[in-house]
Amino acid sequence: MEENPEKRKKTWLTVAFSLGVAASLLFLFLLFLFLMVKNSKEDPYDSHDHEAETPSGPRANSPPRGWNSYDSFSWTIDEEQFLSNARVLSNTFSKFGYQYAVVDFLWYRKMVAHSSVWASGLDVIDEWGRPIPDPARWPSSRGGYGFKNVASQIHQMGLKFGIHVMRGISTQAINANTPIMDSNGEAYRSGGRIWRARDIALTKKPCGWMPACFTSIDTSSGAGLAFLQSLYQLYDEWGVDFVKHDCVFGDDFNEDEIKAISEILKEKDRPIVYSISPGTHVTPAMAEKVKDFVNMYRVTGDDWDTWSDFSTHFDVARDFAQGGFIGSRGLEGTSWPDLDMLPFGWLTDPNSNQGPHRNSSLTVDEQKAQMTLWAMAKSPLFLGGDLRNLDSTTLYITTNAAILEIHNTSSHNRELSNIQIKDLRIWGANGTTGEVYIAVFNLGSSEKLVTVKFEDVIRDFIHQELRGGGGEEICTGFDIWERKELGEINDTLSFSITKHGCVALVLKCTPEAAERPI
Repeated sequence: MEENPEKRKKTWLTVAFSLGVAASLLFLFLLFLFLMVKNSKEDPYDSHDHEAETPSGPRANSPPRGWNSYDSFSWTIDEEQFLSNARVLSNTFSKFGYQYAVVDFLWYRKMVAHSSVWASGLDVIDEWGRPIPDPARWPSSRGGYGFKNVASQIHQMGLKFGIHVMRGISTQAINANTPIMDSNGEAYRSGGRIWRARDIALTKKPCGWMPACFTSIDTSSGAGLAFLQSLYQLYDEWGVDFVKHDCVFGDDFNEDEIKAISEILKEKDRPIVYSISPGTHVTPAMAEKVKDFVNMYRVTGDDWDTWSDFSTHFDVARDFAQGGFIGSRGLEGTSWPDLDMLPFGWLTDPNSNQGPHRNSSLTVDEQKAQMTLWAMAKSPLFLGGDLRNLDSTTLYITTNAAILEIHNTSSHNRELSNIQIKDLRIWGANGTTGEVYIAVFNLGSSEKLVTVKFEDVIRDFIHQELRGGGGEEICTGFDIWERKELGEINDTLSFSITKHGCVALVLKCTPEAAERPI
């Protein structure tokens, strides 16, 4: 039987229409692929897609938290090691507010047979005398990309990227007498000539602890400022969110350079948190000069995993709390006295050429005490151990919810001066809904039985109208580290504290707080 011509016509029209739709979809798909390839060739390491996720408000409103590579890798860390630690930071710690992944010093130094912290002439610099990542350790930096690819990957993990930088200019740039770059990417000219590294270097003011490698620059000259501006333009292009500026504070105090960089950072569209160090022999008077220009400032020397290092922090933390420095005004936001990193977990040794290879020497009680002091003093919290070898104890101590609540939201933090007991330090702070936080530290070399009058401990942290009849406080307590309810507390607080340990308490003294679960 012969097929109906009308039916045949409709069939061909249907086929033709379907083929047309398919061809259009194929064209759009090929166009999409073309544009993707074109964009990736133009800049495969573009990291500016994170800008929409970066807050433009005040910087460091609460004490920053993160991870820094120094305690576990010294200067030797490479790209794979850094990114693998960042993945743990993202997957395990970011939900607890740890957001900065920071590569510490000498990321530009070549890893060769005679390399060390103090070796000169081994740094990778660009044509303008600026340090750039060693491509052997940071392969994605090849081709002039610097840290763009690393920063992009960090941002994709939901983290922020930080780097360590040194004072002034490198002696390597001085020896090469590299030209200074101006704001247009050309050689800086003034007075009819091109300015170079030797024109801005103050060779009589080297970095005190790395004199063969870095020295100060003349920030009063246009060329000196142009060099600093070129540095931070580069860091901004890479996608840096955090800068740890070393050899400018403490025994190496360089007020002019700190303030010059602070002014440069104010002009950046993206907020970059500004941290300065080291903190050896820092005084409140010294901090007063720069706290408004930074977001973090070290107030101690390097803190390693020994009781002798840790115990020196109590006096320093007390003095800065009494001086009202905790959470004071800072660069485009807030500033925080910094007690240094937490040397917990899998570590290396100071200034070593070896990566992580040993456990922290601090006891568990000492680590709890250190975490508690850092929280009560509201110091920034930066993990120091190799996160790839994270142990359950370190995880528990550094993510304890009550301790992190103290760190984030407490106020009026200070050491109590009205109670003087040998080898004891007592800190207090207020919570946001009536809680009172109390921490008692045993600095002695043996276990100590402690009994203190409750009124003496709490009187500075609770208002008279919140007290019970007769002026006595009605409070219930919770022991944070023992995870134990203490019930109602009236006359005294009594407990046993291990050698170098602490007791950390949450006291609920208002009806509103009493209904709130700890």
